[in-house]
Amino acid sequence: MKSRKKDKGENMSAEFITGHLAQAIRLALLLAAPLLLTGLIVGLLVSIFQTATQINEMTMTFVPKMLAVGVAILFCFPWMLQIITDFTINLFQNIPTYLH
Repeated sequence: MKSRKKDKGENMSAEFITGHLAQAIRLALLLAAPLLLTGLIVGLLVSIFQTATQINEMTMTFVPKMLAVGVAILFCFPWMLQIITDFTINLFQNIPTYLH
């Protein structure tokens, strides 16, 4: 088997790539968590209310969750935008480092 010379882009190891992939997945979970938790809490509260009053209306579950998630987006959007912007800027600034 002949050894060949490495190109500049071939020095990315599997650990390097999986580290960045893990960081991206953690970031996605961090950004989705407030919205998912809001939907979960509101859904649980509506379900408890439906159980107590014996009202089984499907729109009564859907509409409050969508409104709550919409309000959560309004409150969390500046923070979410800052987090994803910082991640993207860091990624773009380090491209020369990744290539060498």
